[in-house]
Amino acid sequence: MLSKNLNSYAQWRTRNSLAAALRDSPDAPPEKLLQSVWQHQRLRRDSLTTLDGQRVRVLHPGFGSVEGGPDFREAVIQFGSADPISGDIEVDIHDSGWRSHGHDKNPAFKNVILHVVWDAKPPGIGPTTLALRSVLDAPISELSLQLEHNSIRALPETLLGKCSAPLRELDADALATLLNQAALVRLQNKAAHFRARAQHVGWEQALWEGLFRALGYKHNVWPMQHLAETRSLWQPGADSPFKIQSRLLGLSGLLPAELSRNKSGADDYVRRVWDGWWRERDAFSEHVLPRSLWRFHGLRPANHPQRRLALAAHWASDSTFVERIESWCQSEIKDKALLDSLTKILAVGRDDFWFWHWTFRSARMSKSQPLLGEKRVTDLAVNVILPWLWVRAVEGDNAKLKLEMERRYNEWPAAEDNSVLRLARQRLLGRAATGRSGLNTAAAQQGLLQIVRDFCDHSNATCDGCSFPELVKNWGMKSGQCKVA
Repeated sequence: MLSKNLNSYAQWRTRNSLAAALRDSPDAPPEKLLQSVWQHQRLRRDSLTTLDGQRVRVLHPGFGSVEGGPDFREAVIQFGSADPISGDIEVDIHDSGWRSHGHDKNPAFKNVILHVVWDAKPPGIGPTTLALRSVLDAPISELSLQLEHNSIRALPETLLGKCSAPLRELDADALATLLNQAALVRLQNKAAHFRARAQHVGWEQALWEGLFRALGYKHNVWPMQHLAETRSLWQPGADSPFKIQSRLLGLSGLLPAELSRNKSGADDYVRRVWDGWWRERDAFSEHVLPRSLWRFHGLRPANHPQRRLALAAHWASDSTFVERIESWCQSEIKDKALLDSLTKILAVGRDDFWFWHWTFRSARMSKSQPLLGEKRVTDLAVNVILPWLWVRAVEGDNAKLKLEMERRYNEWPAAEDNSVLRLARQRLLGRAATGRSGLNTAAAQQGLLQIVRDFCDHSNATCDGCSFPELVKNWGMKSGQCKVA
């Protein structure tokens, strides 16, 4: 049995994790872990206060920098009731690092607007300082286990990894087992985030935040997160999708200042939205996001945030939406019907404007396009809905439901391909591996992404110091599941 020959992926990862050392250590965590905590905002976000007593709203944590200088670029922060500002974030263990590392004399750090540290005493050294120790959303040992191998560095685009050869020696069943165990770790990590958030805002709100984050894709996660966090403001009293669209588009800062007059049919819709928003914007004014917070470069038209907010408004206007998701997990569904069954819940009724336009400025399409496609349903399932349902089953001590959510997770059809997956297949599995058995499910893709996160991101293009190749060799040799030549 595989379990007798080698501990499971999760057990191996736990035993070798930095979290084990952190459990009993009084010392501060490593700087890389603090960077990951900041990058993923594993914080009680409504309790952030600087050393000098200012309330902090992190509208965007910034983009990890690998070119020297501050750790994160283009963050958007609001201090107290002042207007949001954009700038850089530097992460250090202690606030004294600002001077001891020479940041105070380095012009590359002149745009730092927030110094993030583990712990410090007022008034702090250097720029405005935020200490993380007392505002984590989970114990540091748990965060270490979830985040220790996360890296803000971009993945290299060349060279096969040293694990490629031993991975090719695994037969299809062994490879599938390895990927599924890694996928389960990924499921548990996402579930832990929902559990931590639910402790502060409740299960339903945690779900809404997860859905909005997923609709934001990688570039607009944080503005979408902030809109979800204000749900208690914009949802009450709205009795139609259009009413919520008006509020969300107004709060987002994405409403055009002028009518386009491009004869696309957009002017009438924009005018109606403005008529609704104009009456209410004073009540919501302090929560309006700056337009500069949004990123549009490289976005497909179908993924534009205006269009995704229109979709979210349909969900939010349906009082049975969350209840139907909860009922879905209780129903008996065969593997081939999984995608269709969830699509029926997430798909929305006709929208007279957004079924015919990608954005406010785009021309009317010759053929209507639904607001949600099957590929996006899969993304929502594996990243939000299944982890949320799984952790609720765990917290409710419902072993049967937990196993059913794992079954659905493992059997879910593959998601849309992306650059990270393509690179991972090349580096880890070889170019010819794209059609191999075990890679045709979303779980297999998730497992591959988790391996990249745990190992590739922690090493370099030449795999220096990476322990995964040896793990794979042991897996194959001790289990006797190498393919026959």
